[in-house]
Amino acid sequence: MPYQYVTEAQDYSDLASGRVLHSLPGHPAFPVRLASEVFQRCRARRESVYQNSRRCVLYDPCCGAAYHLSVLAYLHREDIQEVIASDVDEKAVALAKRNLELVTVDGLDQRIAEISEMCKRYGKASHQEALRSAQSLRSHVLAGAEKYAVTSRVFGANVTERQEIAGHLKEKAVDIVFTDVPYGQHSRWAGTEEADPMQAMLEVLLSVLSGSSIVAIASDKGQKVSHDHYQRVEQFQIGKRRVVILRPV
Repeated sequence: MPYQYVTEAQDYSDLASGRVLHSLPGHPAFPVRLASEVFQRCRARRESVYQNSRRCVLYDPCCGAAYHLSVLAYLHREDIQEVIASDVDEKAVALAKRNLELVTVDGLDQRIAEISEMCKRYGKASHQEALRSAQSLRSHVLAGAEKYAVTSRVFGANVTERQEIAGHLKEKAVDIVFTDVPYGQHSRWAGTEEADPMQAMLEVLLSVLSGSSIVAIASDKGQKVSHDHYQRVEQFQIGKRRVVILRPV
């Protein structure tokens, strides 16, 4: 797949999972470059089709540790006004809250204090690298925080259950959905008896999308991403991941 927006490889080491941002054991982090590319494709589609360029509300209903949401809020805060994350796993929700706090100066200050204490206690080179990365992230966030404040909220919910999602999100509350759905040996759909959880998720999401919303779903090739009330905008594959971008109709 040729990249259209992130055409050159960049140094994302400060954003490496497990360095400053927290990682979820057993769950590989979504590639930063690919996350940025997918988000920019969604943003461009929203602008070209709907002439809507206002800062968006970004939502991931299968957020895990919210790693790629945190990365996107860091890289594209001028385009994002709010990040919403939910997951059925309580441990993932707790970690997602901690990661999204790192998109703020206060959150990074707390993280810098934590890493500084580890440096004093253990003196490891990895902790020194993490401290330098945290300070670099803080400088970047501080530079844009006043003009482009990004809020976030995280909650536990099963995305295949309409009432659970409706209890947290209003109608037409979301502009862009970007989710990496469960697949592989370390991640699977949980808490649902649905024969086709992908269909159930897309059905539930209709209630929180507006007519100008865009939905991007990353999955493996074995999962069919389609629904009668969505139109496929584009799809592409990179490695084992397939990304499908849809719009509600």
